[in-house]
Amino acid sequence: MHVITTQDELETAIAAFEASDFVTVDTEFIRETTFWPILCLIQMAAPGTTALIDPLAPGLDLKPFFRLMANEKVVKVFHAARQDIEIIVHLGDLVPHPVFDTQVAAMVCGFGDSVSYDQIVQKITGTRLDKSSRFTDWRQRPLSEKQLQYALADVTHLIEVYQHLTAELERENRAHWLNEEMEVLTSRTTYDPPLEDAWKRLKMRVRKPLELAILQAVAAWREREARVRDVPRGRIIKDDAIYEIAQQAPRDAAALARLRTIPKGWERSSGAESLLDVVNTALAVPKDELPKLPKSFQPPEGTGAAAEILKVLLRIVAEKEGVATKVLASSDDIEHIAAEGEKADVPAMQGWRRAVFGDKALRLVRGEIGIKFDKRRIAVFEL
Repeated sequence: MHVITTQDELETAIAAFEASDFVTVDTEFIRETTFWPILCLIQMAAPGTTALIDPLAPGLDLKPFFRLMANEKVVKVFHAARQDIEIIVHLGDLVPHPVFDTQVAAMVCGFGDSVSYDQIVQKITGTRLDKSSRFTDWRQRPLSEKQLQYALADVTHLIEVYQHLTAELERENRAHWLNEEMEVLTSRTTYDPPLEDAWKRLKMRVRKPLELAILQAVAAWREREARVRDVPRGRIIKDDAIYEIAQQAPRDAAALARLRTIPKGWERSSGAESLLDVVNTALAVPKDELPKLPKSFQPPEGTGAAAEILKVLLRIVAEKEGVATKVLASSDDIEHIAAEGEKADVPAMQGWRRAVFGDKALRLVRGEIGIKFDKRRIAVFEL
């Protein structure tokens, strides 16, 4: 099986894909020891043409591939696109557009909450995929024929999956549902979160504004260090260390060394010096300028039963519409609607989700509709 390793071959392949209405795309990468994923193989297919591209080939410039990713006339079809797009954003400094994610489309079309790509392919095409090469080290060269066939199979079957799902979306008049989801998926802010928001990845374990200030500063410092040094966040310092630093506020190397989460001797490193500068800067923030502790949502007493009834309504609507429940509303959405009604600022109360489920949920909360057993089935009725 041929793998593209030269510039001329790449240009020829991309030209063929640019003549198609859509192209299916998948990538193989590794990121166990790095912050940024290492792109090892690109697979693409369109009706009548396929390509395997070796991004590790010496001297190969991927600009033609990125040009295709930015081509507004060609739909880029992925399955579970988030990580593939993240790689393209990092290496090509662009977000592919337009994009069609078959994982999201399958949930919108009623394939279930957590259906795998293998299951979708089998249900739509009748083909059972061979996943024996799933744990390949994709950096190794040469890749075996079996490994290349495994990689290419994902995008060749994706053609039929895409065509089936687009037809289903059009038949059910749900194409605009998917378009709303794709706008979020292809937003640049999805892939370039500000350093100052790095603390939001952590579960809150602080109770004072000063602790939060230190937590935010140290989390941003770690994020910056991990990106620059291209290592996993945990290789800089662990999450538990950030929590302990926020609570203990070490001002010098001696205080840092006393923390149980800091490796012995690390307090003498240049990284520790940089970290202490960040901590001391946070400690110098005037009291009236410290960040406010985010308010954790606590459902008012008595709304628990309402939330449970809303979950029943969610199941009813999801089954009727043939949509995965988690696409319509999360448990957090349900709790907010039960407690806040119209004021609930959650995804279930926006866009197509509101039209399908959110408005019905509000009517249930207001007592305008009810739920009953009808001929051994649960049904919604007007009050």
